Amino acid sequence: MMRALGLDLGSKRIGVAVSDRSGTIASPLTVVQRSGSVARDHRVIAGLVADEEAEIVVVGLPLHMDGAHGAAATAATAEAAAMASVVGVPVVTFDERRSTVSAQQLMIDAGRRAGARRRIIDKVAAAVILQRWLDTQAASR
Repeated sequence: MMRALGLDLGSKRIGVAVSDRSGTIASPLTVVQRSGSVARDHRVIAGLVADEEAEIVVVGLPLHMDGAHGAAATAATAEAAAMASVVGVPVVTFDERRSTVSAQQLMIDAGRRAGARRRIIDKVAAAVILQRWLDTQAASR
């Protein structure tokens, strides 16, 4: 398996998660504040890819609950494609439906207060997305 970086793209922040070296477990890593420049944001992600020695980037794809692509999924797909030319590793999209809800519940179950949850929700959602992708990869082997 390979080390992967997971992203939860938002309009203000990008949640980032990373897998362990065996590609088994995803962990929240950081939150990147959007700078107003997509190119600058992608360079920051490229730096994280290099720092973490990631071999693939998994971008959350915000599908509608019925699986249909809407404006948000189209935007995420376009951003993932643009990012691929900058980060130097393959970039794939993966269904992120209910990832934020799952992340919220995980933090509530862990006893995190609302203020703490708001500060880390994006990177925890990225970890949920990445873990689901890792599990899918393991199941397909």
